[in-house]
Amino acid sequence: GNPDAASWRMLGYRHGLPEGPTGPAATEGKPPAPVPAELDFDVVIVGAGAGGGVAAAVLAESGKTVLLLERGLDRDYADSGHRDHLRNHRMSLYGHNTGPELEGNPRVFVDLDGSRNVVRPHEPNYHNLASAVGSGTLVYGAQAWRFHRDDFRMASLYGVPEGSSLVDWPISYDDLEPYYERAEWQIGVAGAGASNRHEGRRARDYPMPPLPEEPTTRVLRLGAAQLGIDTTRVPLAINSVPRDGRPACMACGTCVGFTCPSDGKNGTQNTTIKRALTTGRCTLLTGTMVQRVISDGRGKVSGVAFTDALGQRHVARGRIVVLSAGAIETPRLLLNSATDREPLGLGNNQDLVGRNLQGHYYPGAYGLFDEVVHSSRGPGVTIATTAFSHGNAGVIGGGMLADDFVRPPILFFKQFLPPDLPHWGQPAKDFMRDNFNRVMRIIGPVHEIPSPDARVRIAPEVRDRWGMPVAMLSGSVHPETIRTATYMHQRATEWMQAAGAVRTWGSAPTPALSGSHHQAGTCRMGLDPSQSVTDTHGRVWGHDNLFVCDGSLHPTNGGFNPVLTILALAFRTAEHIASLD
Repeated sequence: GNPDAASWRMLGYRHGLPEGPTGPAATEGKPPAPVPAELDFDVVIVGAGAGGGVAAAVLAESGKTVLLLERGLDRDYADSGHRDHLRNHRMSLYGHNTGPELEGNPRVFVDLDGSRNVVRPHEPNYHNLASAVGSGTLVYGAQAWRFHRDDFRMASLYGVPEGSSLVDWPISYDDLEPYYERAEWQIGVAGAGASNRHEGRRARDYPMPPLPEEPTTRVLRLGAAQLGIDTTRVPLAINSVPRDGRPACMACGTCVGFTCPSDGKNGTQNTTIKRALTTGRCTLLTGTMVQRVISDGRGKVSGVAFTDALGQRHVARGRIVVLSAGAIETPRLLLNSATDREPLGLGNNQDLVGRNLQGHYYPGAYGLFDEVVHSSRGPGVTIATTAFSHGNAGVIGGGMLADDFVRPPILFFKQFLPPDLPHWGQPAKDFMRDNFNRVMRIIGPVHEIPSPDARVRIAPEVRDRWGMPVAMLSGSVHPETIRTATYMHQRATEWMQAAGAVRTWGSAPTPALSGSHHQAGTCRMGLDPSQSVTDTHGRVWGHDNLFVCDGSLHPTNGGFNPVLTILALAFRTAEHIASLD
């Protein structure tokens, strides 16, 4: 929407796109392949995102035949609306740049006062994940953190707050550490491992050095020194150097929310899924909607029923079924697959499927500086502190704080203006023109305290285009999450002031349902079938051949971006499935 880029130049925004500000026209993704006549596989995987993409590679490379079903399309830089700053997964004012389609895919959102509202995929209360091959890894910011060691034992460290469902993980950091390393090297992460003090000593460093520093790096490093807090470079699943036949990051002005013009952003779409397809044993079908997991009266799963892009219905047979559709759509599918044996949904005899929905609150602070602190070069996020991840008096857990990703001008206008400045007229224009490159944000996720009342159910009275009852979202974060987020907001403000900001602003968080950022927790793993949905390898209790392989498994969601943990768990789960007879 800005073909001559005049206003961008006025602000000092550098788009950095190879074809200029307009570039190729966006298309609708690659057409789905025809559905083969024979649909009999060793493994059927529902969802080609982080978890499903890893599982497909591990299982296909182990010799198993794999059907990978994805409701979105296979997309890349040229067909995902890279230049539309109003229709993307960071700012979806009028739509987004993957899927699901805006019409025919509603959800029901229950307000805190109990009123129900039907919402569309680009609206805030939908809590959407990208629908495409790669899912969120196609358009994410690619922060690739390992969780803190103490993130795995929250209940043991802090007790269980009243009204919460806080638990320890059934596995430890040490159990997951080899798979963290595997994810870092097989997906591709750039960073400086020695500076990540919350991890302890790692077996080997990241496969790539950190991406270049930006003006914010120096400013925030000096501010942290004033406060006496450690900092680290942010680990990113982005090529800092050419790797695996793909170029390095080209530092364009749009990153999170968009596909990558250099293909240097690493997700399952350009790593593990390609590996799976190369084996010849993986069949990828896009534009498909799975509506039911098929099982018999003894709990034996035999496959899934799905509808293809042409509206034709099919049954795919699988000796093992893996659900990797995300922490909203995975429980929705389980709940919609009820049987006489399990009338509340598969794996749901304890009424746990869909409960404990978590995401990440993102408290932070804005600061105005006398100097230029933002270069419009991506990815943007360069420096972080984990000093407040644990050990905060009066706070359960904590979180990570970092500088923010590169920002398009409309995002600055919508989110970065001071609260006392009118969002219209000459004052707003003057502030944009004078300060676009002199404002920064410190922001980061907090470790949420799960609540059993934050949940996913189904709404039988509202159906999608395939006639399937949609997800209904309700509840709010636990009060302790608000306490932690308020604490982290204060720490961000102090860091900004120590860094030399001449003015700071930002507000403390308020109660809401959390699931838009990094949804997790709705099919949590555990040791006790009465307290969890799956075992420690993601196997749904009561079903020997049904597995979950996405963020739904997380008992708690850590104080960091969770994608590396999702990838690591997927390597672990898939390795276990591959070992089964």
